[in-house]
Amino acid sequence: MSRISQPSAPRTLFAAAIAVAATLTACSAPGDSDKSGSSDSGPIKIAVVDARSGQLSSLGGWEYKGAKLAVDEWNKKGGINGRKIELKSFDDQGDPTTGTNLARKISSEHYIAMIGTAESAVTIAMAPVLKQAGIPNITSGQSDGLVALKSEFLFLNGPTSTTYDSTLTKHLIQDKGYKKIAMITNNGSYGTGEHDAFTKAVKDLGVTPVTDQVVTTDQKEFSAALTKIRAKKPQVVFIGSEEVEAGLIVKQARDLGITVPFAGAAPQGTPVFTETAGKEAAEGTIVSSPYLGNDVSPAAQKFAAAYKAAYGEDAELHGAKAYDGTSILLTALKNSKVATGKKLADAIRATRYDGLLGQFQYGADGVGITRTSIGVIKSGALVAQN
Repeated sequence: MSRISQPSAPRTLFAAAIAVAATLTACSAPGDSDKSGSSDSGPIKIAVVDARSGQLSSLGGWEYKGAKLAVDEWNKKGGINGRKIELKSFDDQGDPTTGTNLARKISSEHYIAMIGTAESAVTIAMAPVLKQAGIPNITSGQSDGLVALKSEFLFLNGPTSTTYDSTLTKHLIQDKGYKKIAMITNNGSYGTGEHDAFTKAVKDLGVTPVTDQVVTTDQKEFSAALTKIRAKKPQVVFIGSEEVEAGLIVKQARDLGITVPFAGAAPQGTPVFTETAGKEAAEGTIVSSPYLGNDVSPAAQKFAAAYKAAYGEDAELHGAKAYDGTSILLTALKNSKVATGKKLADAIRATRYDGLLGQFQYGADGVGITRTSIGVIKSGALVAQN
């Protein structure tokens, strides 16, 4: 007769302890662990996720440069608590599915926090994974859909579309007196957010757009939509699309004889927009932005000089946003003695930061700045509206 062996008492207790620990872990709320994504020694690992290839690669490049500049400055001063900060760039290709896979990778490789993405749709796709892992994320997206997620781990490093477009519509309608406003937006996350925010903002001021044209995010030819806009004889045309597409729209509009100014938000203040449209075609474009140039303040001048020295090119809004967001994260890490998970998210929310874009003070919705200014493109550069 075979004999069934019995585990020794210590082994039994050990196995039970493992089972209890596993049960407690399984019952924990997302992000409750103070050790999410980090160890207590070695480099502090921060991920930067943006499009580094494809049509949005310029945007991703600006973001990475801004974040890296902030990290380099802190590392030169000794890092945080004697630990160096390690920054690694991931390419989401502007694709939500790729972003979701990267979120899982960032979690499995124990990154303490994430900077990016610049794309609202990608950020929204990644957010549930990062929330579950307890990894704070400071994004450059601006869609109001980000706020609707109500994730305590998600923060914006700039204003929402509602802020951008409320400022813009007040200028167009109340300051300039425009009543005949045409719209052209794309059907992506950014474009849809801009469409909805701008439409509400103009209607709140008693104006209904004379036409509302929606194009696709991969569209390159816009004569049909622009011909309809031309027929309405608007006083100004609002664009809700990213840099390259917006530039193509303006270029083709001028070719069709549309001479009125265009107006928009962050993408229209970038060099890629002006280069794509052409300097002459972009002239007079009205832009709502929290960062109107590199000479508006001593802080902006210092940032622009450091950016130029590091990369040999002029700084712009998206680099400044990433610099601010990364600086806020590093300040929170310092103040919390390198906390992780929910404690780090709470430290970010508690941080008061005088940044390039203004005074940051986060609310429960993850928005830290609620103000933009009006600029205009003159001779190829964005300058403050007088």
